[in-house]
Amino acid sequence: MQLHDVWFVLIAVLWIGYFFLEGFDFGVGVLTKLLARNRPEKRVLINTIGPVWDGNEVWLLSAGGATFAAFPEWYATLFSGFYLPLLLILVSLIVRGVAFEYRAKRPEEKWQRNWENAIFWCSLLPAFLWGVAFGNIVRGVKIDQDFEYVGNVWDLLNVYALLGGLVTLTLFTFHGAVFVALKTVGDIRVRARRLATRVGLLTAVLALGFLLWTQLDKGDTASLVAMVVAVAALVAALGTNLAGREGWSFAFSGVTIIAAVSMLFLTLFPNVMPSSLDPAWNLTVTNASSTPYTLKIMTWCAGIATPLVLLYQSWTYWVFRKRIGTQHISDPVH
Repeated sequence: MQLHDVWFVLIAVLWIGYFFLEGFDFGVGVLTKLLARNRPEKRVLINTIGPVWDGNEVWLLSAGGATFAAFPEWYATLFSGFYLPLLLILVSLIVRGVAFEYRAKRPEEKWQRNWENAIFWCSLLPAFLWGVAFGNIVRGVKIDQDFEYVGNVWDLLNVYALLGGLVTLTLFTFHGAVFVALKTVGDIRVRARRLATRVGLLTAVLALGFLLWTQLDKGDTASLVAMVVAVAALVAALGTNLAGREGWSFAFSGVTIIAAVSMLFLTLFPNVMPSSLDPAWNLTVTNASSTPYTLKIMTWCAGIATPLVLLYQSWTYWVFRKRIGTQHISDPVH
């Protein structure tokens, strides 16, 4: 295995980590409208991800930075061709971060309600658009002989990609509902489990259709194994959620995300961005990569820094591992 193959795998791992971690806090953001009945319950939901949401976004920065350094041609084509949806995601993430910090700065009802609306919409939109983006990457887009995107934004709104967006939105919402059940006590925990069952059933239908479509169109034996694992893990997550085993349910919903994203990257390799105009114009791990020397330096840096980041983030989750409920919410002081 050459270094450009290694970095394709590492970038896949970074995206898997991002969707696993940011997936549940996107889901919690969506649940502030679907699950919370009053302001204390909204505060409980936000507090479940308060200590970790910004750390989860580090995985996105790492994935983007690694793509830029390891596969500059892929980065250039992706960010120029997907400019509008990626800009919407970026703006949403910025507004969402500001909303978390500023929501409680003033006591007025309108002020807090507006920031809570921002958290909801700026969680829902990226959760949907990431699925659309990856659906298009796997399906293939209009890339010419100069490896430049020559389509328009409407070409990205095809049935396959939109279905991918619905899958990520519902899957992340299910993942978030299971996380809320794992992190809370009282009535909100019970209602989170009930909502997780309903959302999980919808997710299963959409995900099965999307993964089957992907497998029939571009799959091989390895992607078939990943698809079977994803479907089995989703069924197990639903079953353990019904049994009230929130820890196991969260673990299985995480395995679902890991296996599903792995399947997409397995169907993609050795391409990084296929051309729908001519297979000879596909961006691959070979023609889109940096020089071997650059990849070698990156490998050393990643080998040193990555374990430290993982240790720190694991410690953060351990420190904030306890459940919370409305009884833990004190009156705000302004």
